[in-house]
Amino acid sequence: ADGGKLLVVPQDGSHWLSMRMVLEKLWEKGHEIVAVVPDAALLLKSSQSFTIKTYSVPYTQEFVDQYY
Repeated sequence: ADGGKLLVVPQDGSHWLSMRMVLEKLWEKGHEIVAVVPDAALLLKSSQSFTIKTYSVPYTQEFVDQYY
């Protein structure tokens, strides 16, 4: 199959852990993936398998790290 383009707006937490594995497999098959994530997140980190685009949120990374 031909690789396609995929836009992902994931939720942070365990949902992301499962989704990340799926995205990596899709990338291996030739898909181009862009993930839109908040600029302060618990588990949403960059990867060579996809491009990250961030958006601002009304809390800081320090807040996320301290309370989660």
